[in-house]
Amino acid sequence: MQIEGRLKQSFSDGLETVKIINVETIYSNYDKPNKTIFNTYAMIHFLSQNISSKQATAIGLLAVALWSFVISLIRSLSLHMGAVGGAAMMYTLSTILIWLIFGRPHLRNYNRSYLFWASVFFVGCELCLSLSVGFAQNARQAVEIGMVNYLWPTFTIVGAVYFNKQPSKWWIVIGFVLSFFGIATVLGGDVGLSVSGIYHNVRTNPGGYIMAFVDAVLWAAYCTLTARVKAEGSSVGFFFALVSILLWIEYFLSGANTLNFDTVSIGYAVAAAACMGLGYAVWNIGISRGNLTVLAGASYFIPVLSAVVSSFVISAPLSMTFWQGAGMVCLGSIVCWLATRKKRMA
Repeated sequence: MQIEGRLKQSFSDGLETVKIINVETIYSNYDKPNKTIFNTYAMIHFLSQNISSKQATAIGLLAVALWSFVISLIRSLSLHMGAVGGAAMMYTLSTILIWLIFGRPHLRNYNRSYLFWASVFFVGCELCLSLSVGFAQNARQAVEIGMVNYLWPTFTIVGAVYFNKQPSKWWIVIGFVLSFFGIATVLGGDVGLSVSGIYHNVRTNPGGYIMAFVDAVLWAAYCTLTARVKAEGSSVGFFFALVSILLWIEYFLSGANTLNFDTVSIGYAVAAAACMGLGYAVWNIGISRGNLTVLAGASYFIPVLSAVVSSFVISAPLSMTFWQGAGMVCLGSIVCWLATRKKRMA
């Protein structure tokens, strides 16, 4: 988280690149959980059907807040359980939470080709996100890596325009350039937009920055593919299970012994899993019944909100140049989004 937190199929809905799916259709592709203690399916279904548009929008906005905590929580969890062990624990708990809420996905409802490539893109994206942040050398680097990941909204819109023939204005190029200049400013460190500054900063942990960039590309590919085939339902629970399995395999093969089950470690694991899993749940309510324009616009501020949270949670020292770069990333995404919006008929 996700949310996580990446972050997910529903985001592309907000970009007007994915078919809007009625919540009843979503749940029809799932097994309703049998008698659970809290009957979460019934609760989510009731909320999604018996609230106003404004209330649904407010609930959906909670996802933005939850996902803003993902980067800092992944970083904190990695310090207590290791990068791989912590990620495996987080995705395992998220999988359990998502399955409790949505039930077991019916994979037979999906085209095999789509399921294969969507699995590759989604799983690769989540592995890159969690490991790049987990292996960061310090708090500031974790936030910088997270910022590179937030290029995905721009890439998603470009993919929608190029592959899915989404209509757009010529000034979408301005948003694309703004986003990249923003990332360049962030990666330049205290010196700002500087080629030498970027080089010296990135070479301290090239693998982490490369994985973050690949993460953004893979998530954009996943959103573009889902829009292209108009896949209905939500297969997030299946994808999360795949991520969990692969991480546990990597953890046990590496012979690592980094898992700690003290109160603090478990607390970080539960918090990270909740931010990812619950983020998906409340976001689905928002896109089903709420105002998509408001939700999509709010999602573009996650980079700044995530940086603000990280500056407190993991005490990341962030300079003024960082905030300038983060602002440019947000602005670039918003410009791209506006360039693809359809004019409303009077």
